[in-house]
Amino acid sequence: MADLMSYLPHYYQDIHEFKVLMAIENPEFNLLLSEFDGVLNDQFILTAQEPAIEKREKLFNILADPKTETMEFRRKRIINRQSIKPPFTLKYLQQRLDFLLGEGVATARVDVTNYILRVELAITNAALFKEVLEMIEKIVPLNIIYLQKTALENRLCLKEHIIARKIKRSIRLSTNWRLGIIPFGSLSSEVVVK
Repeated sequence: MADLMSYLPHYYQDIHEFKVLMAIENPEFNLLLSEFDGVLNDQFILTAQEPAIEKREKLFNILADPKTETMEFRRKRIINRQSIKPPFTLKYLQQRLDFLLGEGVATARVDVTNYILRVELAITNAALFKEVLEMIEKIVPLNIIYLQKTALENRLCLKEHIIARKIKRSIRLSTNWRLGIIPFGSLSSEVVVK
């Protein structure tokens, strides 16, 4: 907090009117200083408040969901969008994936002879997954096929059930069936076959 009286020359220190005037101006000046700090912080993505982040998201046509997305993720997404610049290489793609997801969460490999890019991901966050797809769409050339592999678990357990239902048709050719009054058919109850 700044005290404006300390900025005045020493011969104003004893004058009552200046003491009262500075006491009135101090809160306004301190409010101005805090607002100035807020404006300065909003110039940088890592220190910006939510209104400034929302303005930057509008610049990139990002529809953010503050209920499910953290402010840290929203900042990281804006930084990622700003830093997508050519030249694009496999090393660059891997660096971007490591920035977004963390080291070792995703790996990118290219089959040069068949023009295939394979990216293996181990993420469960839908917003993060969507951002990875957005980034890959901007980086990967159109003549390369993108194959994505999600690797969350090593095992896959399948259960099989077969359920049957019989359909009784109400429609017959050359009958007096009426559209909208009598249904096309009716389903029987489900029977578990296996």
